[in-house]
Amino acid sequence: MKPKPTSADQFELFRANFNQILNLDHEICQLAKAISWNRFDTQFANCYSEDMGRPGNAIRLMVGLHYLKHTFNESDESVVARWVENPYWQYFCGFEYLQHDCPIHPTSMVKWRQRVGAERLELLLKETITIALSQRQITSQQLRKITVDTTVQEKAIAFPTDARLYTKMLLRLVNLAKRRDLLLRQTYIRKAPGILRQQGRYGHARQFKRAKRCTRQLKTLLGRVMRDIRRKAQVIDQELETFLSRADQLLSQQRNSKNKLYSIDAPEVACISKGKAHKRYEFGCKVSVATTNVGNWVVGVDALHGNPYDGHTLADALSQTERITGKEVKEIFVDQGYRGHNYIGEAEVHITGRRGRKKATATLRKRKKRRAAIEPKIGHLKSDHRMNRNFLKNESGDRINALLAGIGANLRKLLAAFWRALWQWPDKLHPPSVVSHPVAEPTTSRRCVILLFQGRLSNGNLVVLAVVLDALDKQMYQSGFFSCTQAVPDGLEGL
Repeated sequence: MKPKPTSADQFELFRANFNQILNLDHEICQLAKAISWNRFDTQFANCYSEDMGRPGNAIRLMVGLHYLKHTFNESDESVVARWVENPYWQYFCGFEYLQHDCPIHPTSMVKWRQRVGAERLELLLKETITIALSQRQITSQQLRKITVDTTVQEKAIAFPTDARLYTKMLLRLVNLAKRRDLLLRQTYIRKAPGILRQQGRYGHARQFKRAKRCTRQLKTLLGRVMRDIRRKAQVIDQELETFLSRADQLLSQQRNSKNKLYSIDAPEVACISKGKAHKRYEFGCKVSVATTNVGNWVVGVDALHGNPYDGHTLADALSQTERITGKEVKEIFVDQGYRGHNYIGEAEVHITGRRGRKKATATLRKRKKRRAAIEPKIGHLKSDHRMNRNFLKNESGDRINALLAGIGANLRKLLAAFWRALWQWPDKLHPPSVVSHPVAEPTTSRRCVILLFQGRLSNGNLVVLAVVLDALDKQMYQSGFFSCTQAVPDGLEGL
């Protein structure tokens, strides 16, 4: 069921509102004001049933938690736990009063991602680009010149060895047979893990013939269990048939086989070699990343399965970028891995490291050098925004995790922009002019107290905040900012 608006509690009358206790000039508060939250309510309304089930969690709360999770590199559990401790995060998610309990269970974030899907989550990335345009952090012309590159998003699986895969598949088939009341001739649930441990010891001691013998023994045990299940199962359901087919694939694959199985629970994992000296092979999926050539704003992220050639991913990456930004791309900067790309269109593709037919201008040479800026950007996506190791399930989980990592990178840049505006240009947020309140002027028959607070602007001018209080009832008569280079305001002369 669609989320319902929460009614105000009558006891909140005696509680302090966030507007009274928080610094609303904080970068998180400024970002919360800049986001158009109503857009998410409209776009995600179709994901909920009209009259079935209990009312869902507030859409702003779910969107805000995912924003905070990938901006500050948190897990589902830790972002909910830190949300209780941080009032600014609560204000960001739409709450007006301090909350002392967790708003949701962490598994609700898993269910919400499955409900929304990767296609609708592109709206979250589109919103960050819209805010950057409105805050003049990026221009429309910069969105027309992008840099595209690919990387590997590793899956959260153990390193796939034959012995480990045989043992895990054997234990999984035995468990499935036990739940279906199939009495197997022998299960090997104690013998197989012992052989796996012995195989690891032989490999560590570099006794490879003995280690290979243990691997062949595990393969034989897996074949026995698989054939025993097929003989005794009268009806094979879909789940059991899925794992039996994976066991067949595991037993038949060789060293040079194509489309090998590297995980019994994640068959979409592929072995990818990017030529790294410290990591020869990576197990996961390929991710295409598109950023602006100037500014390094992420304008497109998508997970690609099947280990495609880099050049064959360019057309899809460009299509996603234009769909998110709403701008037609004019120039694309790529490396030599995109030679022989499949893109056919009006945009001009510049491959770095290659001379064109015409002599490149100084501006074009500078933009080609800027292509290398995407490499550290990909490094930050992995180390700071959870793209280094994906814990989400299935191919849709790969796409969602990669997309949310790009969203978190853009939000980090927006928070930095709001922070700079607050601390480096305070005269823009608080101009040096008197802010008068419509109250009565103090008279000589009443005693007043003047509180002065001074500070200095970035241009060197001294700023003084004057607050006039009544000594008896503590009522404020007048307050304001004024610069010492200007004349003293009219309500403060003679006090």
